[in-house]
Amino acid sequence: MARILVIRLGALGDFVQSFAPFAAIRAHHAHDRVDLLTQPAFAELGQHAPWFDHVLTDSRPPWHDLRAVMALRRMLRSYDFIYDLQTSGRSTRYFRLSGMKAWSGIGRGAVAVHDSPQRRFMHTRTRQRDQLRHAGLDSLPVPDLSWLARGSPVLPGPYAVLVPGAAAHRPAKRWPVERYAALATHLHAKGLLPVVVGSKAETPLATIIRRACPPVLDLTGRTSLLELGGVLARAACAVGNDTGPMHMAAVLGVPATVLFSADSNPALTAPVGQYPGQVKVIYVRDLATVRVDRVAATLA
Repeated sequence: MARILVIRLGALGDFVQSFAPFAAIRAHHAHDRVDLLTQPAFAELGQHAPWFDHVLTDSRPPWHDLRAVMALRRMLRSYDFIYDLQTSGRSTRYFRLSGMKAWSGIGRGAVAVHDSPQRRFMHTRTRQRDQLRHAGLDSLPVPDLSWLARGSPVLPGPYAVLVPGAAAHRPAKRWPVERYAALATHLHAKGLLPVVVGSKAETPLATIIRRACPPVLDLTGRTSLLELGGVLARAACAVGNDTGPMHMAAVLGVPATVLFSADSNPALTAPVGQYPGQVKVIYVRDLATVRVDRVAATLA
């Protein structure tokens, strides 16, 4: 039995975009041990997913901490093959620590190096599919996400999920919260309970939305990622900025409208749904120019 390691760090959206590659690797190594190296925030998802035997967390040791780096080196060298789905500068340094052995990634000299000159211009899913093809995996299956869809709590329906937050250091990715408040009022008038999700840091956004529409249910900072999956899976629809929960809504088959500004490119990172037309993208230079009725029209 071979020992296989998958490396996936990054943000929540990056992790979710790798669900299909995770499933492909598991299927290809059905009789092998497949482990995941990820960051602590995603350990619970990895542990509940059906694709991994063990989940390891990356402590990201500083390179001057020789004891920690040598421990990382020993861990990497204990595997027979490593799939680096992160393909960052840091994870490529892990390739060097691994002894430059059997590796799928961008490390020069890897057995299954992904050296396509078009890498930077590919959508994340396309790039990963091409990377795995270089490693001998011919297709990406539709992953079974029933483990994620079962997450609690079960809310009274029907309801619509709003995701007004995004990375704090990229404010241009956020549609103005006042527009979310107006959309919440519109959704409630249509018979949908507006549910706001996000991290605890986004609770102030939910508070503004609730002032305009008191029936809003504020779940910011109140769900784990596994619980968030269940909330999203049972939603009638979801509307949000280009951020992790919208990727989760998309892979779960929820009708979703995602708002992109010039701060990111949907051609490279748009959430991928289960069927045509499920995910609608509004892409403008400045999200402040997007009217509420334009977003509401995508939900009709």
